[in-house]
Amino acid sequence: MTVEVPTDEREPLRPAVELSASGDSRLEAVVEVPPIERSPISPPVWPTPPAPFTLRPASFESREKRVYAALDLGTNNCRLLIARPTRRGFQVVDAFSRIIRLGEGLSTTGRLSEAAMERTMDALRVCAAKMRRHNVVRARLVATEACRVAENGQEFIDRVRRELGLEIEILSRETEARLAVSGCATLLDDNADLALVFDIGGGSSELVWLDLTRRRGNWRRSLGHRLEAMNCIAAWTSLPVGVVTLAERFGGRQLTQASFEQMVETVSELLKPFEAKYGFRARVERGRAHLLGTSGTVTTMAGIRLGLPRYDRRRVDGCWLKASEARAITYDLLARSYEERVAEPCIGKERADLVLAGCAILESLLRMWPAKRLRVADRGLREGMLATMMAEDGCYRSFYRRAGKPS
Repeated sequence: MTVEVPTDEREPLRPAVELSASGDSRLEAVVEVPPIERSPISPPVWPTPPAPFTLRPASFESREKRVYAALDLGTNNCRLLIARPTRRGFQVVDAFSRIIRLGEGLSTTGRLSEAAMERTMDALRVCAAKMRRHNVVRARLVATEACRVAENGQEFIDRVRRELGLEIEILSRETEARLAVSGCATLLDDNADLALVFDIGGGSSELVWLDLTRRRGNWRRSLGHRLEAMNCIAAWTSLPVGVVTLAERFGGRQLTQASFEQMVETVSELLKPFEAKYGFRARVERGRAHLLGTSGTVTTMAGIRLGLPRYDRRRVDGCWLKASEARAITYDLLARSYEERVAEPCIGKERADLVLAGCAILESLLRMWPAKRLRVADRGLREGMLATMMAEDGCYRSFYRRAGKPS
């Protein structure tokens, strides 16, 4: 798949650059579409002052000129992606990411705090302004674990609707997992027989095992159709732990080796029933299996491994790490002080107290399923939502008709 993106959502937007997910400029695949029901999301409506804003009717724009938006409101981050379809995927026209820690304190109180909700409202105001400025014709805005489990999660969603006019859907765990697969499916190794796609979030972690022996033909070139990867899903689960929940329980700033091992053991206990039911470990040990991570934990590791002076999505997305390299980075970070982690360019102050919790989750995955390789994806849920909407609207069929190909 080709996705045109800014280099880092944490930087001011730069001119879009065209990337090939596999490193092959000839690749003409897109994020494939999960077989889920059509989203009932209504077009977003923004606050009226100083003048009422009306979304541009989709009929006024040719399919390839329409602008779409996908927003992922997580336990730790608020992330927005705005894009228009292209023949080989989509081009990002704007992006936004802010750490809001919506789930801060949730594991102890069971509720979203006022401070966390205010931080999130500020970020959502920025997102609303961006969607308005780019004349978005269709959007899907979703919230994940924090709003799923908080006593006042729905109350907060209602507040967002009243004050900002944004219709946010609380996503189910299964749909979240499937969309994550859809978003990064083109990074799967063609030569692998088995792959674990994982997304380490703030409040939960989604795991999806793909049996790649089920795929039929060159599914990567199935432009605008259901992802063949969806047919490869063998099992999935959602763990009720993420970087925020683990860090709040065991500590994040100052972490001993013993505390880190407790983190790993906690996650490992959650993995045991899943492995006992499906028995993937034996297949992993025979080889031809790899892990594919879509989380900030693995992108941070990749940035450190590459020695980047600042985070660069173009170099991180799609790169490979050996399991031994990931482990070496984990124990190097564990040996560093909090201040030293803050000073690491690919971590910074906002992530320095959470990165070891993510490393602990990854370490538990590697101990349970000892794959030798890990691929890094700086893409996932939002990309899956964008591709779903564009395919539903027939955007890719229009490109094929113009090229003289069958629709």
